[in-house]
Amino acid sequence: MTSPALLITRDELLLDDLLRLAAAAGTTLDVAHDAAAALRSWGAASVVLVGADLAEAVASHRPARREHVHVVGPGPVRDGLFRSALAVGAADVVELPAADAWLVELLTDAADGVAHRARTVGVVGGSGGVGATTFACALALTAAAAEPAVLLDLDPLGPGVDRVVGLDAAPHPATGVRWDALVGSHGRLGSRSLRAALPVKDGLAVLTWAPGPPVALEAASVREVLSAARRGHDVVVVDLPRTVDDVSAEVVSRCDQVLLVAGTTVAGVASAGKVAAVLRGLAGDVGLVVRGAAASVPAEHVAGVLELPLVARVPTQRRLAEHVDLGLGPVHSRRSPLSRAARVALDVQRAGRWVA
Repeated sequence: MTSPALLITRDELLLDDLLRLAAAAGTTLDVAHDAAAALRSWGAASVVLVGADLAEAVASHRPARREHVHVVGPGPVRDGLFRSALAVGAADVVELPAADAWLVELLTDAADGVAHRARTVGVVGGSGGVGATTFACALALTAAAAEPAVLLDLDPLGPGVDRVVGLDAAPHPATGVRWDALVGSHGRLGSRSLRAALPVKDGLAVLTWAPGPPVALEAASVREVLSAARRGHDVVVVDLPRTVDDVSAEVVSRCDQVLLVAGTTVAGVASAGKVAAVLRGLAGDVGLVVRGAAASVPAEHVAGVLELPLVARVPTQRRLAEHVDLGLGPVHSRRSPLSRAARVALDVQRAGRWVA
């Protein structure tokens, strides 16, 4: 099996420390003792750790720019090391032993994610009240029944995915971190740490908003959360706001696929057209879910007007609001319209791009 991380150092003490941390992470290191030899594995390694002792030597070879490069050394950092770190394209300079726990998380995630990245689906409503959050919850709960899944709530003015999936149902509301606990945090977030910190419902990890006024999300925090979520799960579902700001626009661009949920009224289709125009400029693969009765505009006509592939149609589901209010969630029955539509969407999503 290919080693997930490359270490470049001649410092025996540093080598011993990092081998110990790798063992704690349940992985191994590919060790190179000179800069020239390291370049042979530079591009293939999932993570590159450059010892402070060889940072300048590695920089002199002008290695290709890549992600996940870190300069590592004992603290305190010596003068000039940051200049070498910049030259090798490192994301940061890591001091030991202060960063021991962080490095264990890094190496654990590297081992878990050598050939793994979650399928990420964004869900956004074409108009208000169309039930995009409900469909996102149905999609995530259906996925979680078969594989590790997480639901991220990026809509601060939505109903709250915790309420829709039934997390806050009496008598035992689930506990765990919300966005307010993560905004403003700095540094790398481990995938296992994120999973362990989130409330879980029927195998689905959920990140949503705390009660009260929503906090303002920071791009760096959301980016780190999304990255950790993708490393630690097989499916990530993101409930997106209709109004796209800088943060949600970046998330949309990082989604593998996006589903636009549209209604069947003329006004709803007109509103969905505006949202679709925004999504086309941000996402590479946008599909359509049509919810509601076909009395006004049939689903196929909605897809034609919006020029989007029709992934699933969801007829009106009786007693849905009652089931959600009782904490049963939107897919308590596998034969319900939402449950069937969610399975169809997931099957299509696994196959690759949305198809008409």
